Amino acid sequence: MRTLGIRDIIGPVMIGPSSSHTAGALRIALMARNLLASEPVRAVFTLYGSFACTYRGHGTDRALVAGMLGLSADDERIRDSLQLAAEAGLAFEFIPDSEAACDHPNTVDIEVTDASGTVTRVRGESIGGGAARITRLNGIAVELTGEYHSLVVKHRDRRGVLAFIAARVAEAGVNIATARLFREKRGDIAYTVMETDDGLPEALMAAIAEGPEVIAARCLASDRSREEFAPLTPDDEQAAGLEPTGFGLAMDADQAAALFQRLDFRSGAQLLAYCEEEGLPISDAICRRERCLLVMDGLAVDDTHRYVDDVLATMGASVRAALEDPRPSMGGLIGGEAARLRAYGDTPGSLCDPLLARAVTYSMAVLETNAAMGRIVAAPTAGSAGVLPGVLFALKKERGLTDRQLNRGVANAAAVGMLIARMATVSGAEGGCQAEVGTASAMAASAAVELMGGTPAQCLAAAASALAGLLGLVCDPIGGLVEAPCQKRNATGAANALAAAQMALAGVDSIVPFDETVATLDAVGRTLPFELRESALGGLAATPTARALCAICPGCEG
Repeated sequence: MRTLGIRDIIGPVMIGPSSSHTAGALRIALMARNLLASEPVRAVFTLYGSFACTYRGHGTDRALVAGMLGLSADDERIRDSLQLAAEAGLAFEFIPDSEAACDHPNTVDIEVTDASGTVTRVRGESIGGGAARITRLNGIAVELTGEYHSLVVKHRDRRGVLAFIAARVAEAGVNIATARLFREKRGDIAYTVMETDDGLPEALMAAIAEGPEVIAARCLASDRSREEFAPLTPDDEQAAGLEPTGFGLAMDADQAAALFQRLDFRSGAQLLAYCEEEGLPISDAICRRERCLLVMDGLAVDDTHRYVDDVLATMGASVRAALEDPRPSMGGLIGGEAARLRAYGDTPGSLCDPLLARAVTYSMAVLETNAAMGRIVAAPTAGSAGVLPGVLFALKKERGLTDRQLNRGVANAAAVGMLIARMATVSGAEGGCQAEVGTASAMAASAAVELMGGTPAQCLAAAASALAGLLGLVCDPIGGLVEAPCQKRNATGAANALAAAQMALAGVDSIVPFDETVATLDAVGRTLPFELRESALGGLAATPTARALCAICPGCEG
């Protein structure tokens, strides 16, 4: 899979309520659709593991159908996809199977019939943060992520076929990043998957399809987010107090790859050592790393700061949406809490100081927007999307921070999230809520420390303390909905982040270092039973009150 970057941790921009169960599920179905010869007319979705237990509450059903219709992850029509499918003549069926064993807890089999009568069978896994992969295609083990442009060729397993395909790709001037052949047995049907740095023209598809042993050729365009506006100029970055993301180097792909070896931080210790050696804050170090990634991907411009600005605009809108126009969630369990918190926080008798009160209020507001299937930014997931914007926008309001400073905060947070995702997991289905809200709290704590003048070492100390404060937190969504206790846990994550940042800025170190704390999070997550990892079968979800609510909730499975 592609090396994680800022866009993988802060993103995707998506429709709620769950990055793994909504955005990731949509991504699987969209990849399946792109493998078809013609429009889909019928789809059968068999859901396993966590998907089988929570698919209605998490909007997985709507997301899968939306992907089959060709909608993107941030399309507000996702919530109406079932009706749109009926209008488009797409029949669908959902078969939950919570008993069958599978390699990943978020797994779905899709059997889709297209207008030509061809049946295609796909198995997909949603692996957290909106990322997904196809692991089986018509019974053959494959690996497709949709992150690169991908050429998928179905052919007979004969000598010379791979050379024929590679020659046609070379003639089209397309650079191959990776190439793999997948087959069940020698001489039978096989799939060649080539990931490319460049788009794949229709003429290339036609040329490959003419091969004597080729059965079909399909193109999966990369779904990596790329903005259509121009990047910030060096003058813009200098005026904003940001280190130029190109940091004065005109690099080609080989030079970027060589420099990336120093910047591909595999631990907090490596990140900290680089920051201290170069005299950089974490935000600049991670932006240097991102610059190398973009050059290695063949992009001449670096739009990282512009991307982060766009993310911040979406985050701000997701806060305002619930405060200015409160709406009930899809499951009806929450709605209007943030507005009530703001009203109370503005009274003279409010218990909390303004910074903490706003952080809690804003974080809950984002989860309201998320639960109503509004547009949010996964940071690192949709279920934990409120923590980082809650802290950042509270700091902006109460400490007078600028948007340029918040830009740095997001980059810093991305670095911490990237390390946790790399060393452990950010998926609730794999590691419980400690992996989602815990990670988000660590990200926000580190960002707050940098924004208030702390050192990189203090940033990682704050992140470790924030993780430690939520270690062992289970994922137990009532009715399978990303509503309760998720909304209040985002508020807890924001408060925990501020406490951890306050301690670090005061010189109170974390006794257990960041890397060891992340390793502990990973170990604890692996010991949590399935019932406490986003299945809606344990914890608060199993209480009599929760089950009673579930019985009357239109969005719940139980």
